[in-house]
Amino acid sequence: MAAEVRRVGVAGTGAYAPEGVLTNADLEQMIDTTDEWITSRTGIKERRLVGEGEACSHLCVQAAEQAMEDAGVEPEEIDLVLVGTVTADYLLPANAPLIQDRLGMTDAAAFDLAGACTGFVQGLVTGTQFIACGTYDNVLVIGAEALSRFVNYEDRNSCIIFGDGAGAVVLQPWETCRQGEVLKTTLGSDGSGWDLIWAPAGGSLAPMNEERLAAKEHMIHLKGREVFKFAVSRMCGVIEELMEGEDEPLGLVIPHQVNLRIIRAAQERLGLPDDRIVVNIDRFGNTSAGSVPMAFDEARRDDRLVSGELVAMCAFGAGLNWGGALLRW
Repeated sequence: MAAEVRRVGVAGTGAYAPEGVLTNADLEQMIDTTDEWITSRTGIKERRLVGEGEACSHLCVQAAEQAMEDAGVEPEEIDLVLVGTVTADYLLPANAPLIQDRLGMTDAAAFDLAGACTGFVQGLVTGTQFIACGTYDNVLVIGAEALSRFVNYEDRNSCIIFGDGAGAVVLQPWETCRQGEVLKTTLGSDGSGWDLIWAPAGGSLAPMNEERLAAKEHMIHLKGREVFKFAVSRMCGVIEELMEGEDEPLGLVIPHQVNLRIIRAAQERLGLPDDRIVVNIDRFGNTSAGSVPMAFDEARRDDRLVSGELVAMCAFGAGLNWGGALLRW
């Protein structure tokens, strides 16, 4: 007889952004750009940056502690740690074991998901499966990036976009937490677009050497026009897929904070009013895997999550890949 599939809920949320701030005015002193140019094309006014001696794992720990406190869960109760990131502290080991050790999660399994901007959603989907099938009871899912370490601040098209930050959630059986039930999830990928967002060097195909380092090939390369089209299409597609068969309207959409123009274009196509979309890209920029959980935590703490309403989150990024989840708060 098949085991009973358990309902899954979000027991707590947390987020953390480093103290360093890089404003558009700062960028005006570094490259050929203006505040008006950046704002009109991205909606970003400032972004947060890690400081000296600070790395992705430090952001993870801060967000995780908040989420566990919010959920009322002690570190030793966590069964699994999932970290979505492409900017881990080291090439190896993964970030998740570092978090597990620093927070004293003595019995927890831990691993990373390298889905870039979709990393947190991939972790949410993965964690949901572990709880639904009865394997674990408390899963910590973190999305975090220290992208500023891999941004070329001589490239005016990409350096204006990215920032650093982390968000986290604790997943539990819904019968335990009685909030934020995960109703549906979806994941997808189109590897034919692998080179739209990428770092050409530093992997096993093109190991780092002096020539590649000088050419900044280990930093983020972005084909903005193609990414714009992909992101608008995927945001709409994910939301429409999640809402298929649902009779109720969406209470709130928490999109990946990729670019305000992309968010607004998808919003218009979906016919959603401004008060149904969470936007904080103006203050944090694009934090990749940190984007969705940071916006989710902000919406919760601002009382924008209404009991009984549907909440959709969606992300899309390098790979190319995408994912989403529909919750009833």
